[in-house]
Amino acid sequence: MDSPRQTATGDPLESDDYELVESSVLVVGAGAAGARTAIELVEQGVDPEELLVLGKRGHGDAHTTWARGGVNGALGTHDPEDDWTVHAADTLKEGHFVNDPEKVETVTKRMPDLLGELDEWGMDFSRTDDGEIDQRYFGAQSFRRTAFAGDHTGESMLDTLVERAQALDIPYRENVFVSQLVTDDEDTRILGAAGTDLDTGKFVAFDADVVVLAAGGYTSLYHRHSSRDDENTGDGPALAYGAGAQLMDVEFVQFHPTGMVGDRYGDEWDGRLVTEAVRGEGGRLYNADGERFMERYSPDQMELDARDVVARAIDEEIAAGRGTENGGVYLDISHRDRSFVQERLPRMYERFSELGVDMAQEPVEVAPTAHYGMGGVVVDEVGETRVDGLYAIGETMAGVHGANRLGGNSLAETLAFGEVTGQAVAARLAGASESPSDGDGNSDGDASGDGDASSDRERLRDRAGRHFADLARLSDHGGTHDPETLLDEVRELLWAHAGIHRDDAGLAAGLAQLDVLRERASDLAIDDRTSRSFEFALDLGFALVVAEAVLRGARERTESRGAHARSDHTETDPDWRRNIVVERDSVGAMRVTTATPGTPSDAVQAALDAGYELDYHQLE
Repeated sequence: MDSPRQTATGDPLESDDYELVESSVLVVGAGAAGARTAIELVEQGVDPEELLVLGKRGHGDAHTTWARGGVNGALGTHDPEDDWTVHAADTLKEGHFVNDPEKVETVTKRMPDLLGELDEWGMDFSRTDDGEIDQRYFGAQSFRRTAFAGDHTGESMLDTLVERAQALDIPYRENVFVSQLVTDDEDTRILGAAGTDLDTGKFVAFDADVVVLAAGGYTSLYHRHSSRDDENTGDGPALAYGAGAQLMDVEFVQFHPTGMVGDRYGDEWDGRLVTEAVRGEGGRLYNADGERFMERYSPDQMELDARDVVARAIDEEIAAGRGTENGGVYLDISHRDRSFVQERLPRMYERFSELGVDMAQEPVEVAPTAHYGMGGVVVDEVGETRVDGLYAIGETMAGVHGANRLGGNSLAETLAFGEVTGQAVAARLAGASESPSDGDGNSDGDASGDGDASSDRERLRDRAGRHFADLARLSDHGGTHDPETLLDEVRELLWAHAGIHRDDAGLAAGLAQLDVLRERASDLAIDDRTSRSFEFALDLGFALVVAEAVLRGARERTESRGAHARSDHTETDPDWRRNIVVERDSVGAMRVTTATPGTPSDAVQAALDAGYELDYHQLE
């Protein structure tokens, strides 16, 4: 199967055979990032009828709901010495200084006010005895700055945002799979998008002046992952790449230390997240010999060291034969009172109770799981890509997290850049509407750039029509290979060759295997356009692009930094304080270059120089 690109073959599908939808702004992704962007647009005065939010699943059923532990913001509820500069310093240290400092500061400066805004909108935050928003410890954070709603923070946050969006009458559409972005001839300006209504199988072309990609990341392309199989399949990065945007840092994949162990709890639970909040509330890790093994790896920060440190420690314990018979280690919070566990970790307590495990009395079994892609689409300070009118935010974008993400920063990023991008797009639309018209009555500065509306519409119809013709040939195709099986093989490939530990030989072998999979993907057995096999085929196209970017980036980076651990290059190389960028070259191949990160502001540098650090033993 071909990767998502602007090329297509054959005659275009006639316009009578697909639906055409017009909007000024199309938001692809209905999680927190997409919802917050749409809210900000309306708050800035954009008419809701000019917007459309698309979801690949039912509205409100996004990966955001699986972010359970908390959302960061330097409120100083318990630790008044905390502020946004320390939050930024912690984020840069956790990212091993390949983050974009400007984007880090954008997030950390805005988060206290954005948490207050969520509070005003009715989010059910956990509270202190004084009624303030409570905050807990999270790994590698100098102070308690992770605000939370029990252990269902993401779910509560998305519910709050969806309710706010509905109160503002923001239109949305469910169960639409966007499979291609449509650009002008030079891939320099966005014209819209092309997708399929998964309920009806009908094709839909979206004519939009601005497209905001908030379609998630790519970690379910790994064998063990904390996402559901049908989300975080690389849609956002692959769509942007196909449209001419650049990707960056995709080799940095975070393996969360504590995923459920399938051999103990069942295959359907394998890799599901056991929230960092368990460790943030004092949970301890033990190997099968009863040793609290983090004393060997991180005696000062223990279980709350950086996620990459804890994940590698667990992996090494298991590899050394000190894991459980099910291939994990033990996470134990039974030293806490039952009432404490039930109040602070209600969803975890309930989940394990249903599986016959009482967390208040016995440990649970965990092992690392692919959880978050730090990399994504290259964007500027307001989230715009190098393709005019195309924005990317949330886990789809790169820059905030560097080589490893600070726990609690993913939800923070969705809120902060949702606000920033919403403000920028609103200003763009306002500027277009206020621009003087030329003698033909066309606005010189309309949001579609330098093309007039009629010719842009023709380009959109032609390119979308050709893509739909290709999709029509793809469906009901009696080929040889099952797309779901090939997608699972991509997952096995990345887990084996670009997992927690990597080396050149393994990465080279992974790229060779990927070429074989790509060849097999050109002959797929697919049912109609409402079938799961059709959706898996589209997922596979995205997966092949992103998997290649991960493998090429990981092979290029001949050092160990953050979540990227090379067994043949074990040290961090100061000369590799660079970002790896991938893009399509003139013949469609993947080209790898590098870029140099910026430097922190004086205020953040002062916080770095102050050397703040988590004191784990306050939890003892």
